Amino acid sequence: MTQPQAMSPDQARAEFRAGLRVPTSGYSAGWTQANLISLPREYAYDFLLFAQRNPRSCPVLDVTEPGETSMSIFAGDLRTDLPAYTVYRDGELAEERAEVTDLWRDDLVSFLIGCSFTFEAALLEAEVPVRHIEAGSNVPMYRTNRECRPAGRLAGPLVVSMRPVPAELVSTAVRVTSRYPAVHGAPVHIGAPEALGIKDIDRPDFGDAVEIRPGEIPVFWACGVTPQAAVMRSRPPFAIGHAPGYMAITDARDSRFLVP
Repeated sequence: MTQPQAMSPDQARAEFRAGLRVPTSGYSAGWTQANLISLPREYAYDFLLFAQRNPRSCPVLDVTEPGETSMSIFAGDLRTDLPAYTVYRDGELAEERAEVTDLWRDDLVSFLIGCSFTFEAALLEAEVPVRHIEAGSNVPMYRTNRECRPAGRLAGPLVVSMRPVPAELVSTAVRVTSRYPAVHGAPVHIGAPEALGIKDIDRPDFGDAVEIRPGEIPVFWACGVTPQAAVMRSRPPFAIGHAPGYMAITDARDSRFLVP
């Protein structure tokens, strides 16, 4: 079997379509991963405005026409080719599913949002450890006390992902990730999780806890689960997202989003 990091986007999507349900960190090295949020057309403009006002957490990579199931950077099927989905009804998480074909609607507008998994290969190349890849687990993600700028009917808190970084490599992590602004870019916070309203770093709101070793500092990046937090706060009648950490693997190269 092809190793996950060596899979092409087509190969990875075929595995997910066949029922493989795993976090995608470390998959398809060199190919951009993305968060999914699909909303009824009547909410599409509100979300575009929300994303424009909150570009660090919601960097839009592509948008469909209503009802479409693929897009220019994703040749697969948005209904089946992610490893896991979340379904929201009136802002409540109604279920998690392996596919959502029977729930798809002609009025759904889908957005792919940049994901920090995209810059993890660059971190590893710079010899910055990525603990959840080492552990074979999902990245830890947290709701914060920072409010996003609201837009129309949408409002909610900033969600962040966290990676422990040795103190002497924090500046390297900042430098490397700042070159990927379309996939969250540089950290939004370093150290002091309590300043973000995180009461227990070992109990993430999404994903899995990871070990923070002596001499390491928790470093936080804006996270593309922020749109789902806005859905939970704002309670639109229906929405579909990716299960946090179970991303869309796109046909865009990471290098497309690298700036000098």
